[in-house]
Amino acid sequence: MMYGITGTPGTGKSAIAVELEDRGFPVIHLSDTTGRYVLEADPDRDTLVIDEERWAEEFPPFDGFVEGHLAHILACDRLIILRCRPDILAERLVARGYSPGKVRENAEAEALDVVLIEALDCHPAGHIFELDTTDRSIRESCDMIVQFVQGMLPPVHGTYDWSSYLGN
Repeated sequence: MMYGITGTPGTGKSAIAVELEDRGFPVIHLSDTTGRYVLEADPDRDTLVIDEERWAEEFPPFDGFVEGHLAHILACDRLIILRCRPDILAERLVARGYSPGKVRENAEAEALDVVLIEALDCHPAGHIFELDTTDRSIRESCDMIVQFVQGMLPPVHGTYDWSSYLGN
């Protein structure tokens, strides 16, 4: 079974993946797999443009967790979408040194449910588990993810409405 962990930058994907690895779960960090799929750099958005369709088509099956911002476009058996309240997300990204434009872009994407909407285009709703990491520890978040993939927590999505953070 391939389990995807996705979300807007700053929601906790990498930290949770490290904790899962420490617990003995196999994990692939998707940023390590996209290099040959880079089409160009986009300096205006401070990002790399990836041939996402080709990358997803050529991604090999994996038994474990795949972690990264694009995990939701892979053929995952279950998908965990990490969420974070946009104001807290912005604080996390500022602390990482993101530019003001990049902070705003990601906070707005979180407020608009961009990753969830994209995920619902690729996955049945019954395979998606949204998890708010705003006030949860990495350990607690990992516990809930493990419970979800083991069938002890039901799928859930669409419970967060952060649209009030738009324009702040």
